[in-house]
Amino acid sequence: MNIDWLHFTPLTSLTGGIILGMASAIFILLNGRILGISGILGGLIPPKIGDTSWRAAFLIGLLSAPAVFHAVVPTEYVTAPRIDASEIIVILAGLLVGIGTRYASGCTSGHGVCGLSRLSPRSLVATLSFMGAGFVMTFVMRHVANI
Repeated sequence: MNIDWLHFTPLTSLTGGIILGMASAIFILLNGRILGISGILGGLIPPKIGDTSWRAAFLIGLLSAPAVFHAVVPTEYVTAPRIDASEIIVILAGLLVGIGTRYASGCTSGHGVCGLSRLSPRSLVATLSFMGAGFVMTFVMRHVANI
């Protein structure tokens, strides 16, 4: 196994994790709602009157954040991550994550960040499940499969 030292970013990852944790805490304190992306998106389908504006604003902010980042941060500090998979595998992985999100009644941010901080047993089981599945798949893809 090789470590891609150019994209190994423990400091920025830690900073992002702290910001996400703070945002989750502020969101639940101010709104009384969990900061889970699937729940926020799911609340737009079908839309509920009076409940769509904050959800749409949140998702627009989430989707526009990379463009804002690239506009603010100098280009020499921006590097594209390397994905060692075909487009079909990436699309399939995204679909499987979406299906798992529906089965688990929440996404990784909802269970892993918000649910665990509320000591939710369901979130603990969900987080252990998706982390375990990720570990297994990483092992299979790196050591068993020739994809």
